[in-house]
Amino acid sequence: MRLLKQLVPVALVAFVGVAVVSAVKGNAFLALPLGVATAVAAVLVYARVVRWSERRTPMEVAAEGAAGGIARGTLVGVALFAAVIVNIALVGGYRVDGPGSPAGAAGLLGLMAAVAVTEELLFRGILFRIVEERLGTWPALALTGVLFGLSHLFNEHASLWGAIAIAIEAGGMLAAAYAATRTLWVPIGVHFGWNFAAAGIFGAEVSGSGTPQGLLHGVTSGPGLLTGGEFGPEGSLYAVVAGLLLTGVFMWMAHRRGTMVPLRRRATVTLAE
Repeated sequence: MRLLKQLVPVALVAFVGVAVVSAVKGNAFLALPLGVATAVAAVLVYARVVRWSERRTPMEVAAEGAAGGIARGTLVGVALFAAVIVNIALVGGYRVDGPGSPAGAAGLLGLMAAVAVTEELLFRGILFRIVEERLGTWPALALTGVLFGLSHLFNEHASLWGAIAIAIEAGGMLAAAYAATRTLWVPIGVHFGWNFAAAGIFGAEVSGSGTPQGLLHGVTSGPGLLTGGEFGPEGSLYAVVAGLLLTGVFMWMAHRRGTMVPLRRRATVTLAE
């Protein structure tokens, strides 16, 4: 019941807000403010339902440290995606065919802010956190990673391999970022930085969603396993490897900091039975 009490209102804000921003994503003057408004509204609703259903202050979205956490995460996300693009370009799978659209990039700021915040609240703030309490960090990471990958099958140019790649590289990486920091601001920043770098900077497709052009007119060509094909660079082996490496770093940090939740006895008994 606690899961439903939190999921339903946040999912409603996410669905309506992202749908509206997506409908006007070509208009920067509308997409940018509407995207930011959706992100802010989702955080406020999340904080309210957590206080109501759990009788606690949701420190994972505390205002203190928000700017720093988002900034650090954004830098990590941009740098990681840039590394993926560079590797694809080195094998001839990505090239720049000229400038893109600054207005389109500004609109993508709003869209990606809305997407990053709402998806992190739903998948890491609610699903991962509550499942982790019951089962432990590793089972929660695996389960929510699979669900996160499956959610991308509804995108315009989705593929089964793309969903698997997202589950491995992003589902694990973002949950591990939360496990290591115990704040949602860092995974929100990583998610936003990764997505905006992909579409807003390099002009690449994001998760097969029909993303508009960003600052550069980027073109990918070549084997799908290296470039991601129609799904975008997130479907490339380079992205999967990059995500796995960062997942390992974050999980190592969580272990060192003592923020891992061990496998629960209840789960162990259930598995044995």
